[in-house]
Amino acid sequence: MDNQDLRTLKILEEIEKDKAPSQRYLAGKLNISLGLVNSFLKRLAQKGFFKITSIPKNRVKYILTPKGATEKTRLTYKYIQYSFQFYKTARHKLRVLFSGLSANGNLRIVFYGASDLAEIAYISLQETPIQLVGIVDDKKAGDIFMDFVISSPDRLKTISYDKILITGIEEPEEVLKGILEKGILRSKVAMLE
Repeated sequence: MDNQDLRTLKILEEIEKDKAPSQRYLAGKLNISLGLVNSFLKRLAQKGFFKITSIPKNRVKYILTPKGATEKTRLTYKYIQYSFQFYKTARHKLRVLFSGLSANGNLRIVFYGASDLAEIAYISLQETPIQLVGIVDDKKAGDIFMDFVISSPDRLKTISYDKILITGIEEPEEVLKGILEKGILRSKVAMLE
């Protein structure tokens, strides 16, 4: 599933939930520019996925059409297929990775990134002798992940671990670069290929 399909699905979901979401709200929800949201909305309206009507105070109301509801259903199905395939692939890669780590005596691990991949890794970890000793994430420090309080990456200096597993989905190479800049050896870091 590409970014365009994912954005289309999110826009159609938001329109179905809230008939008058502002373009600014949609831009924030999708993490894209206001201009790009405007372009998406025009394109989707031209395709007949929703109708645009005016409401007071310079606002517009979006009405999902049957064609839009059908497209939303199609994209939802496609997203579920994509998510299931992502899960299966991640589980397989994690089994192989964890098998290698435990065979080499790496039994204490820290997750770097509280994401969907971290949740899959946590589930996969339950089948191994490896113990999760912490989870760090720059943006989610203080939140709860499973039974762990997510820490700032600065806490890596005080945690006793054998390996750090990069479990953030977005830009793992950038995360690796940040870890190495903290003075942590590359040999202490694992990531999915």
